[in-house]
Amino acid sequence: MGWENIFRRRVRVFTMAIVIYLDYKAVQQREKWTSKSGQAALWEKAHERNAKRVLNLILEMEGLWVKLGQYMSTRADVLPPAYTRLLKLLQDSLPPRPLEEVYGTIQKELGKSMDEIFSDFVNEPLATASIAQVHRATLLNGQEVVVKVQHDGIKAVILEDLKNAKSIVDWIAWAEPQYNFNPMIDEWCKEAPKELDFNHEAENTRTVAKNLGCRNQSDRNMNANRVDVLIPDVIQSTEKVLVLEYMDGIRLNDLESLEAFGVDKQKIVEEITRAYAHQIYVDGFFNGDPHPGNFLVSKEFPHRPILLDFGLTKKVSSTFKQALAKMFLSSVEGDFVALLSALAEMGLKLRVDLPEQTMEVVTVFFRATTQANESYKTRKSLADQRTKNMKAIQEKMNLDQKEMKRFNPVDAFPGDIVIFGRVLNLLRGLSATMNVHIVYMDIMRPFAESVLRGYIDKGPSVNDRWIFDSPVHSDVEAKLRQLLIELGNNDKVLGIQVCAYKDGEVIIDTAAGVLGKYDPRPVKPDSLFPVFSVTKGITSGMMHWLVDNGKLNLAENVANIWPGFGSNGKDFIKVHHVLNHTSGLHNAMTDITRENPLLMSDWDECLNHICKSVPETEPGKEQFYHYLSFGWLCGGIIEHASGKKFQEILEEAIVRPLHIEGEMYVGIPPGVESRLAALTVDTDDLRKLAGLTGRPDLPSSFQPQQIAQLATTLPPLFNTLHARRAIIPAANGHLSARALARYYAALADGGKIPPPHSSASEPVLGSHPHIPKLFSSQKAPKNRKCFGRKEVILPSIDNNPTGYEKVSSVEDFQDNSEGSSTSKDSNPRTRAEGKFFKNPKVIDEFLGVGEYENLTLPNGGFGLGFKRFSSKDGSSIAFGHSGMGGSTGFCDVTHKFSIAITLNKMSFGGVTGKIVQLVCSELNIPVPDDFLRFANEQSGSDEQLNMARPLIN
Repeated sequence: MGWENIFRRRVRVFTMAIVIYLDYKAVQQREKWTSKSGQAALWEKAHERNAKRVLNLILEMEGLWVKLGQYMSTRADVLPPAYTRLLKLLQDSLPPRPLEEVYGTIQKELGKSMDEIFSDFVNEPLATASIAQVHRATLLNGQEVVVKVQHDGIKAVILEDLKNAKSIVDWIAWAEPQYNFNPMIDEWCKEAPKELDFNHEAENTRTVAKNLGCRNQSDRNMNANRVDVLIPDVIQSTEKVLVLEYMDGIRLNDLESLEAFGVDKQKIVEEITRAYAHQIYVDGFFNGDPHPGNFLVSKEFPHRPILLDFGLTKKVSSTFKQALAKMFLSSVEGDFVALLSALAEMGLKLRVDLPEQTMEVVTVFFRATTQANESYKTRKSLADQRTKNMKAIQEKMNLDQKEMKRFNPVDAFPGDIVIFGRVLNLLRGLSATMNVHIVYMDIMRPFAESVLRGYIDKGPSVNDRWIFDSPVHSDVEAKLRQLLIELGNNDKVLGIQVCAYKDGEVIIDTAAGVLGKYDPRPVKPDSLFPVFSVTKGITSGMMHWLVDNGKLNLAENVANIWPGFGSNGKDFIKVHHVLNHTSGLHNAMTDITRENPLLMSDWDECLNHICKSVPETEPGKEQFYHYLSFGWLCGGIIEHASGKKFQEILEEAIVRPLHIEGEMYVGIPPGVESRLAALTVDTDDLRKLAGLTGRPDLPSSFQPQQIAQLATTLPPLFNTLHARRAIIPAANGHLSARALARYYAALADGGKIPPPHSSASEPVLGSHPHIPKLFSSQKAPKNRKCFGRKEVILPSIDNNPTGYEKVSSVEDFQDNSEGSSTSKDSNPRTRAEGKFFKNPKVIDEFLGVGEYENLTLPNGGFGLGFKRFSSKDGSSIAFGHSGMGGSTGFCDVTHKFSIAITLNKMSFGGVTGKIVQLVCSELNIPVPDDFLRFANEQSGSDEQLNMARPLIN
């Protein structure tokens, strides 16, 4: 291509781009002075006018621009009808090249004359496309074939067009920064030239056909993920000529013929979609150009799709394929954490922390198709959603209109996702063109699941790294790992951590399995597990810390601390009633969680709900487990008694003294998402639980049947980032087993800080930064309505290096206890030998015995915030707290022993009981009754008895 021709093409393309851009800008201005009834007609005329300009330019330029036009012609779901109607002419109906050129290319490439190759060659092409044209022919042996012949000189044209397209995209990004398509054009520049080598296409065709198991005869015994499509065999190939088996078929855009042959269009498009799902998720090798011209439908029954043209075929790594599957499934499940980790794994980096908007964008990506006649509604919906998301970003980043126009929320965009996105868009356009409705999430899900299942199902029997590679601290840990392998092989464990201390030293620190059902990354010692009611044990420790520091009195009326609390007959509820689960407010949060579970994420709303609640029983008379209300009762008391935020007290009282930074949260901050485990349910346990009768010791709203129902709804809810970031002091702890075990090791020794955790476990405990943020669940203090104290509004969190805002005029109190966190001594390791409780009888305080006995209900299951654990021989003093799903943490004071178990496959005691029984038995420590009943396999009435008392607290 000469310079004169290059210059002419460049001028024509840029001139047309500017003309169309200015035309639409002018229409935007004219719309302001046009009546609403006339606006639609104004835009229709503009679309028709500019679509004709685009078509005429493409027909003149040919080359790469034909590809662009073909792509646009398939987007009936989002483009105005004028564009798709006119550009549809580009689907294999370009003017043919001269026969002399075609013959010359064939003879030069194959090294023989036409008569030495073919017994018959049809001069009229079957189709003419951007790069080549296709002729029907018969070989000398009688086989019918099609011959694909590359246009002479097309390589230079394509390469020049790519440069021009890149320049236009750069200009658009400058003029309209919110429309930055550079990642897409960069990937296209890399992949498009590969289409110019037909040897490459031939090899791709063979590979895809092999991967899909294509056969000319329908296989009626297909497995679930087999696809029923046809791909022609490759007969011969060179760089510019490709000879393929001839298959007689109907074009997808020939709707009349499809109707005449009785073709089920819905079934055809579904099977094409399945074929692409297989290529993407199973094979990691997929055709990147699924426009209607690259498909036929076989004429004979059963009508099957015929897949053509594998020039633009993308291969992705196993890791990227896994990330694609995880991205898809996390959007289906609404799992924000898995979604963000999937995006990070594929290299997509965002400049702003807006997970809800990210989820919306990805969900739109995989949305069900819409028909062509619904394109206007689809375009409007997408535009409205984009405006909403951009507004959220603008508010988050505090940008003005000019800054927002130039702000790009994407920091890094992986090239591999571009072709993937193009495929989805082309398939969506194909569905719209065919006027069929395709639900991608239903069709693609089995294929995506099979990819991750291939990694997740590699349990201990086939995965020698199922147990995370860390040192064995003791003989009992070696035996524990064997038990975990057995449980893993029996599909009772997905991901798990176990840590134990004996006499202040670490004897177990084991992690095993994977982070989630759709997250095959390994569980590590620093992974963070949602532990539900285990959180109550941490919240209780914070309450006792305030008592120890003189900021709270166990016998004080809650209303004296929290004035707004005293209404509706709650005047005589005392702090110890709350800790002992005898306040009478056991069902206080039932209505709010039934009506809208998301309200649990609203800290102020929940505190106000507690303020308005009415006790059902007289304080101190009956003990019912306060499964949700306990947390906000304690949370309100903690904030009013201290004058500080809940998270601030958590950090000051527990996290910093124990040096467990980054591994104990109630409401997670941004930045830890990559370490989060995702919840799933042991369905066998769930079925058993659902059929059981009631328990008198539990509230009426928290009986086994309700627990079974909760267990099915909690994983989707608590896997969302919105819920994980909420502060729910009864149920939303996210922590590692080693942080929890260290906490209970300290409690077992009266608050004495154990020696530093074993440095053999990597990363070292406490090595993560711990910088909590103020989330929406804890709003600015001006929004609090029932606190009753004079409040002081301090500067916003962005100007506050601690990451907190004060909520009360109560002056900051000094913690003078030995080894506590102070501003003068912020290095946790210098406090490692101290204590964070001064009271020598603090263990009696935890248990509600001795001089604290009158503060608890006699013979009740709870002390003051902690569950009392008894054993058969009664020789041990033990306490702690378990959570729904089986996670637990407790200590045996008599034997200076503590253990913590965190797991993400929610069961109701079986796994936890076996682990506790093994470890305690090996150490000659009595097994608490709460766990002993689950230790051995049982059936019949014994099993029913155990399931009737699931491990939930």
